[in-house]
Amino acid sequence: MNVQSSPAAAEPLLVATGIAKTFDRTRALAGAGFELRSGEVHGLLGANGAGKSTLSKVISGHVRPDEGELVYRGRAVRLRSTRDALDIGIAIVMQETSLVPDLSVAENIFLPELGRPGRLSYSALHRRGTELLSVLGQADALPLDVEVRRLSAAQRQLVEIAKALGVNAKLIIFDEPTSSLSPSEVERLFDIMARLRADGRGLVFVSHRLEEVFAITDRVTIMREGRTVAASLATASLSQAELIRHMVGQDAGAIYARDADATARDAPIALEVKGLATPPLVRDVSFQVRHGEILGLGGLVGAGRSETVEAIFGLRPRSAGTILVDGKPIDPRKPAQAVRAGIGFVAEDRRTQNIVPDLSVKENLLLAHLGAHRGFGVGYRSREKAVDALLKSLGLPPDRLLDANMLNFSGGMQQKIIIARWLLLEPRVLILDEPTKGVDIGTRASIYAILRDIAAKGVAVVVVSSDFEELLGLSHRIVVISDGISVADLPADLLDEEKLTLLAAPRTSMARNTEVLRGLTNACGGAGFWALIDQDRLICLNLVTADKAAHPGFAAGEVKPLAATRIATALVAREPIFVPEADGSCSTLLLPIVSPRGHDLGWVGLTLPQGATLPSPEIIRSHVDELAATL
Repeated sequence: MNVQSSPAAAEPLLVATGIAKTFDRTRALAGAGFELRSGEVHGLLGANGAGKSTLSKVISGHVRPDEGELVYRGRAVRLRSTRDALDIGIAIVMQETSLVPDLSVAENIFLPELGRPGRLSYSALHRRGTELLSVLGQADALPLDVEVRRLSAAQRQLVEIAKALGVNAKLIIFDEPTSSLSPSEVERLFDIMARLRADGRGLVFVSHRLEEVFAITDRVTIMREGRTVAASLATASLSQAELIRHMVGQDAGAIYARDADATARDAPIALEVKGLATPPLVRDVSFQVRHGEILGLGGLVGAGRSETVEAIFGLRPRSAGTILVDGKPIDPRKPAQAVRAGIGFVAEDRRTQNIVPDLSVKENLLLAHLGAHRGFGVGYRSREKAVDALLKSLGLPPDRLLDANMLNFSGGMQQKIIIARWLLLEPRVLILDEPTKGVDIGTRASIYAILRDIAAKGVAVVVVSSDFEELLGLSHRIVVISDGISVADLPADLLDEEKLTLLAAPRTSMARNTEVLRGLTNACGGAGFWALIDQDRLICLNLVTADKAAHPGFAAGEVKPLAATRIATALVAREPIFVPEADGSCSTLLLPIVSPRGHDLGWVGLTLPQGATLPSPEIIRSHVDELAATL
């Protein structure tokens, strides 16, 4: 990646050596080391429990080490608190933001100053806040007077970054900053990080998403079991397989390996949803999933995906829609009814929605059984053989079954126990909301293997995920939800991350480019469309028709073979001139559309009926450029 100065030539901003930390009987760090230079983004990687979060907290003053030394800007430092770290220019942007929801954006940005003696000038705070956001290139993105509770996840993340700049931080740690962001929001965050790097700041990037590591980092340090096992490796010199081997100690293999014959195209429909609505976020969602199929629900954060699956499971009231399991209508008004109909559900938030910390592993594992069980007693004995088999498949020793607290386990093991809870009930349909959120690459691989295995046994699997790479690699089919409406239903093999991002664009964004297409058809007549063309198929993103005689033979959100459209000749040729169809019914001009950042966004076309006056391609190009500016 292009940077203004070479990190390798810069003096170290921070050097950590021999860092050790023990919590009770757990050794979190055992002689860990780390080096960060000014003007670089340095990835800090490792599996769950590797020690990267603890090391980040040591560097930011949240945790005091038992042993080891921190040298910051050439001087040894001992940090007794986060205040000590902030005073010398070290800040951390946490995965779960530490903002005060009832305070304004400006007050949160300068929160460290609110506790200092003396009077505060709110006009000065606003002026400085505007200056900080300008440094980030986001001066118009945040209203400084709005309460933080009203902000999106991406906006709250931006406040955290501005807060770090408010204390003039030279070292900023980003701890899983992208976990709640959409792909387009991640790209904006990376633009901000690139600005900070170019300004000479040192950034530490902690993430489980390897594609992001390769996209933004200059060097990486990898930890395992509290130790540094690979230090300051140039990211450009590594492959994904090498990174995984360092992190988990072995080759994780093709974690997304999908059996091409397991798509269950001819299997019976296990779950069908028609016209589902649950105000205010879900307006009209329809899809079906077959036995043995893994269906992905794609979309951006806030699109209504989680609310959709919660309504199916009886956690939200429905105002409209029909739900059928194996062809029989069900009306789940509470989760127990959904469970008895054969639906299992792994919710997004492990801590608040899935586990009871004060119960043992066994009791947590059998919670769903209790919901489905009828009769006297708890009926645990009927599940003993299945529990033993599941524990073996999870790699969990039987003696850990009686552990008194689920929080003694890593997040990855907690998640596998939650999934196993539903497998005990042998559901017909298993729905999982963000099943690998916050877990390491090794655990992700084992969760994917579990899902592929249960699908192979005939279970219908529905996965909600903000990780588009995960959706594409795991799913057989993907239904895209945007602004509470299902807008596309496509085989995963026809999509990539860019196409999925375009399909998932909010309908407010689609309304803007609808106006551009309408302007094109108002000026020239015919039908204007925006589409993706992949080999012999077309995916229509948007269509505006001013003259029915020029209809191209496809609709918005539809995928069609080129040969099945009315403009197959033009779609194959893709030339910057009007190409007539063999039957003489119409002519079509296609022009490529490219985003301001240089990304391929597909094609814009104008189809005109026979006998229409053909405008110059330059007129069409002006509308294409206008459309690109809206994306």
